[in-house]
Amino acid sequence: MLLRLKMYRLLLKIATYILPFPAFELGWRIWALSSAFMDRPAVYPVHGHFTLVLFSAFLWAFMAERYKVTSVEELFRERTGAKAATSASAATAVVLLGVLYFGRNAVFPRALFVCCVVSLLTLTVLLHAAFRFVYRKKPRLGRPTRILIVGADQFARDAAIRLQRLSFAPCQVDAYVRLPGQEVAVGDGRIYDLEHIGSLHAGNGIDEVVMAIHPAQFSMIPRIIKALEKLCVPARAIVDLGEGIVVRERLFQVGRMQMLDLTTTPADLLDYALIKRVFDICFSSFVLLVTAPLMGLIAILIRLTSPGSVLFVQDRVGLNGLPFKMYKFRTMQESPLSESDTRWTTEVDPRRTRLGTLLRKTSLDELPQFINVLKGDMSVVGPRPERPHFVEQFRQEVGRYNHRHCLKVGITGWAQVNGWRGDTSIDKRIEYDLYYLQNWSFVFDLRIIVMTVFSALISKNAY
Repeated sequence: MLLRLKMYRLLLKIATYILPFPAFELGWRIWALSSAFMDRPAVYPVHGHFTLVLFSAFLWAFMAERYKVTSVEELFRERTGAKAATSASAATAVVLLGVLYFGRNAVFPRALFVCCVVSLLTLTVLLHAAFRFVYRKKPRLGRPTRILIVGADQFARDAAIRLQRLSFAPCQVDAYVRLPGQEVAVGDGRIYDLEHIGSLHAGNGIDEVVMAIHPAQFSMIPRIIKALEKLCVPARAIVDLGEGIVVRERLFQVGRMQMLDLTTTPADLLDYALIKRVFDICFSSFVLLVTAPLMGLIAILIRLTSPGSVLFVQDRVGLNGLPFKMYKFRTMQESPLSESDTRWTTEVDPRRTRLGTLLRKTSLDELPQFINVLKGDMSVVGPRPERPHFVEQFRQEVGRYNHRHCLKVGITGWAQVNGWRGDTSIDKRIEYDLYYLQNWSFVFDLRIIVMTVFSALISKNAY
């Protein structure tokens, strides 16, 4: 829900910021047609004014932010959005008039200026109308976010109704959690007691958890977070701080509700969702293209040196604790899944083939995982994916283990380039994975890739 809301804000901002360019084009054409209708020559050319229009765009962007033209919340509070658009357009026009006057640009026709300002205002109102139409009339363009609400009283019921009315971030309330001593006021959806949350598991259809509890119950949040940890999904809290109090950043606005982000992760950042994904697609496509001959040769050698399939396909646990099929070149003799899914690979593992030993030592067996990156199951950089059997085991034994599943798993990662791979300390791996989660940036990813190339392709723990 938070990522979708940020996407809407980004799209509205981009669309609003570029409006001066089509507004000038439209204004000039209206002015030229009007001049031709009145038999007046249109001596002002449409081209050659990029600098002026670009300055207008920067000025308009500032005014649009100042008068909340780019606010998703304001977009749905006003019927037409004309009030904010008029204020921003008028302010932009006044400043531009001053610039043109003191710049002694006497050749800029006044009628053209008026046409451009009116066009800017009209396009802004139409843009808002288009956004409202798409979000209200087409609310199912994307799958709605499925919500588990912690709370089952009247406050939780009101929150559920308001969440499901959001047109720009469609939500579907699937279940509620009744807290001790609460009187149940909700009538739809499943209701669980707090002590029974353990019966839920990752992949049960819940996308996010929203706590709809009173401030007097905030002391229960640590207990609630602990009970919800198995779900591997983001947790938010609706915060009612009273009239006129608005807090940004960790507190974000959804409609007229203020929500506290309790488990913020890079996965909620636009940089992570857009830049990282674009990089993953481009980088993995490049690697697959460049290494295609080598991969073909490896496939032939596997076929010639040992019986069985070329690829080894195994269930691994990824983002939000959901399983996926991970691809690797087969480096061992084929064995039952019950053995390969529950047994560690050791340094002198008798199951390895001679070719497999070389592939594992050089990490070439992991080249097919770039197919997983293209599919979106993995990223180039992230915590290494683990088998479901060991995920369940480590979740019970290692504190905060499930936090690593708040990010996409990766082919390489901060723990791996620091030597924590293979049969090494789980606690150290989690320590490095959590450091990566808390300090993620695109530059950090590039640094890890460079470290992988120079120091982690051949590792003493790669076997």
